[in-house]
Amino acid sequence: MDKIIKIIAEELKIRENQVENTIKLIDEGNTIPFIARYRKEVTGGLSDETLRELGDRLNYLRNLEKRKEEVINSIDEQGKLTDEILKAVALSKTLAEVEDIYRPYKQKKKTRATVAKAKGLEPLADIIMEQKETKSIEEIAKEYVNIDKLSDEDKKNKDKVVATAEDAIAGALDIIAENISDNSKYRKEIKRQCYREGLVETKAANPEEKSNYEMYYDYNEAIKYIPSHRILAINRGEKEDFLKVKLAKPEEKILAYIERDIIKGDTQFTKMLKETVLDSFKRLIEPSIEREIRSDLTEKAEEKAIKVFGQNSKQLLLGAPIKGKTVMGFDPAYRTGCKIAVIDETGKVLDYTTVYPTAPQNDVENAKKELLKLIEKHEIDMIAIGNGTASRESEMFVADMLKETKREVCYVIVSEAGASVYSASKLATEEYPDINVSIRGAISIARRLQDPLAELVKIDPKAIGVGQYQHDVNQKRLAESLTGVVEDSVNKVGVDVNTATPSLLSYVAGINNTIAKNIVKYRDENGKLKNRKQLLKVPKLGKVAYEQCAGFLRIFDGDNPLEVTAVHPESYDATEKLLKEIGAKPEDLKDKEKLEEIRNKLKSVNVETMSKELEIGEMTLTDIISELSKPGRDPREDMPKPILRSDVLKLEDLKEGMVLTGTVRNVIDFGAFVDIGVKHDGLVHISEMSDKFIKNPSEIVSVGDIVKVKVIKIDTERQKVGLSMKV
Repeated sequence: MDKIIKIIAEELKIRENQVENTIKLIDEGNTIPFIARYRKEVTGGLSDETLRELGDRLNYLRNLEKRKEEVINSIDEQGKLTDEILKAVALSKTLAEVEDIYRPYKQKKKTRATVAKAKGLEPLADIIMEQKETKSIEEIAKEYVNIDKLSDEDKKNKDKVVATAEDAIAGALDIIAENISDNSKYRKEIKRQCYREGLVETKAANPEEKSNYEMYYDYNEAIKYIPSHRILAINRGEKEDFLKVKLAKPEEKILAYIERDIIKGDTQFTKMLKETVLDSFKRLIEPSIEREIRSDLTEKAEEKAIKVFGQNSKQLLLGAPIKGKTVMGFDPAYRTGCKIAVIDETGKVLDYTTVYPTAPQNDVENAKKELLKLIEKHEIDMIAIGNGTASRESEMFVADMLKETKREVCYVIVSEAGASVYSASKLATEEYPDINVSIRGAISIARRLQDPLAELVKIDPKAIGVGQYQHDVNQKRLAESLTGVVEDSVNKVGVDVNTATPSLLSYVAGINNTIAKNIVKYRDENGKLKNRKQLLKVPKLGKVAYEQCAGFLRIFDGDNPLEVTAVHPESYDATEKLLKEIGAKPEDLKDKEKLEEIRNKLKSVNVETMSKELEIGEMTLTDIISELSKPGRDPREDMPKPILRSDVLKLEDLKEGMVLTGTVRNVIDFGAFVDIGVKHDGLVHISEMSDKFIKNPSEIVSVGDIVKVKVIKIDTERQKVGLSMKV
């Protein structure tokens, strides 16, 4: 365990006691959000991202130690365990290295070498490897010819017959070739050389065929430099049969390295050993090393893509809510018509319809009439337009229609990724049993504007659509990572226990799907919860779950004003004492004038002295002060608000040099896509993000950021716009 603690501390650049304490908390069954928020003193204030990374590495390293034990036991049972093997296994840092050591001792399927061993040719292989024998090898090999010694039945079995001296030598060389291939020292060095000097080479499967992969039709790049997005693009091109991919390796160097280790001077065995080294490399080592390296590159690229996807999703989930507005959700389409849903400020559906302002019907006048009527009837403040098919045509229609309304209404383009997945889901059917599937998408789009987090948690995180190659990566790993991102986002914001849906509640620390449904059922049967303690009456929500979830659940208009904050029940006593120290009480948090007074007094609190007096940690006290200063405040209010539009921009309106304001829709390895109000998002390449060198676009921008961009390239034919942030 000490070894694991040391490794994690070095990798994450944190102290060993932070790692040790965190592992203890994880092993005790605490959730990551709970540890991140309420055990800062124990972890030294580690963030949720670091804690999740720590948890992942802990799992990997524990699995590695378990596999090391299994390998040592297996080799020991075969009576082949040596101090050298023990040392090599102990020094292995990855599962791949352990498997390389285990390779020679693994139960093999039938190979040329296993057949040769069954024929008793191992001693001959040893003689060739020793290279000491002066008697001709043909002479020695004759002793292994067994055809005259076999029964007539055995002679029919090729796997038993050694008919000639040549056959004996060939079999012995097969054994040597496999031994070379199984040598973990060679494999480690070969991989090292390939990573240092190898190239990824791609060719077109059919050079005449047009595709998205044309830049890779005759392409090569050093393995050590190739970025993750290119690995994933190449993999996809190969999977779709547009590309042929291989790794170019420093073959001469590799062969020379193995030969130096095996060949002992110029003997009768030199030529055959050189040929055997080549055979071993070409037939056995090269294909498996190529598979391993490509698998390793893919795994690393996938991890990177998953990380980018996680960062983008978090920004999207934590997008600023638009509160207190009546919203019209507008789900654009062509043939089937645009679906419209009106929801009030609480998210309740007031009205819905379908209009046909787009092709092929182009019934603009009737659509206008119907929507203007809805705007007046329900006093609509905003229109949320989905950014999918027919989005820009719908936007033009809406912008034109708004010129005729008496009310001040603006519109916002909203990402509709996953809305159709949600519409047809079991959850949507439960929420809106009497509403048509097609209308549910419009409801989801409207609600995303009001509260992105509450709506997006209903959708499979993979369908949120803010990554790169998310359908190509390890889906299990992606799902795990995104679940973590959603958990962290939900718990960071906090959840109103009296209004939250089961899907939102199920992401709260310590609450699973069953408990989430039980909370809603308890609420329906007993009315609103008045205090957090009531949670203990919810079936299956015991003391352990209560400790994990209580601080993340908010109760507005309840018995205790502290319960609109993230102050945990375990800190209520200390919090009340703190308020008493400054001449206040919890009830004062509800009074605006008194709250302002409390804020001013809290600013002058000496955290070091007060934490000793209250017998709580300084970090916990700092968090309590922060919560008391803004009770019930949504942390998403600090996030950039969506851009409100009232008129539309066409590609033809753009001119090079134009400076516009846009919303970052997606951040990828090579740049960011920005919605500037034309049909397709413009690309800001990484080289156009800053005057200084940046390694990753996420250093500069996040999904949802509002940025100023300059148009630097317009490709009308391909409908592409190049942008620069060097404004």
